[in-house]
Amino acid sequence: MTSPKLAAGLAALTERYDVLLCDVWGVIHNGREAFPVACEALARFRAGGGEVILISNAPRPNAGVIEQLDRLGVAREAWSLVVTSGDATRQLLAARAPGPAWKLGPERDDPLYEGLELDFSDLDQASFIACTGPFDDEAETPDDYRDRFRGAVARGLPMICANPDIVVQRGDRLIYCGGALAQLYEALDGQVLMAGKPHALIYDLALAQAAKLKDGPVQRTRVLCIGDGPRTDLRGANAQGLDALFIAAGIHGQEILAKGHLDVAMMDHVFETEGVTATWAMPELVW
Repeated sequence: MTSPKLAAGLAALTERYDVLLCDVWGVIHNGREAFPVACEALARFRAGGGEVILISNAPRPNAGVIEQLDRLGVAREAWSLVVTSGDATRQLLAARAPGPAWKLGPERDDPLYEGLELDFSDLDQASFIACTGPFDDEAETPDDYRDRFRGAVARGLPMICANPDIVVQRGDRLIYCGGALAQLYEALDGQVLMAGKPHALIYDLALAQAAKLKDGPVQRTRVLCIGDGPRTDLRGANAQGLDALFIAAGIHGQEILAKGHLDVAMMDHVFETEGVTATWAMPELVW
């Protein structure tokens, strides 16, 4: 496996790419505060004529993510459009309406279901599970759902998971996401359907939006995916045949970074373990 090339900053890559598909959590904010240097780098890329599509595994439509970006102080100049796993997942949910579904996740994710005419029920009456994450991601773990999942798998219920992320960085903590629940469900022999990274639907949606911004087809060789998640960002880019820039300071920062320096051997070990590659790598996203 070839190690990624270490890039000093995004400025060194601007001649190669017209469109960035950039992850959100762990790259431009941590859920509590924006990363000003990363936001500046994206804004400068756009100022030079490039387009930045933020591609997030948030299980809500993009309006909720945009509201959060504004609240955290991410400048609008840093991005062109936002595409979320929630946007893509609505296609999967609409195909199974009216359900009924067992809605698994916090109330803040309810905008995912608006206008889909889905019915909801208790788990024992449901025909499928609609999962955005744990009910309480500050306290619960996937194991809290093991018994309920066993019963659902025995009944043959599929799960539609709107957030494939296993964990996400919130401040200085890692919290479980929908992907961790989906991982357990599959381990129990349950069927899981997902549309977010690394799955194709969200990339189809993002690239279609990029073509609209560019008023014509986008050359895939001119698209760069940016992210901190090997299982999601890099695996998705690899599956799509797109170049990828790995940001080490995200969910693997404690393993890969030492005093701000990137440990290439440890990074390669993580990539080999996950079976992914990246074209480029940086400790954090900078210009």
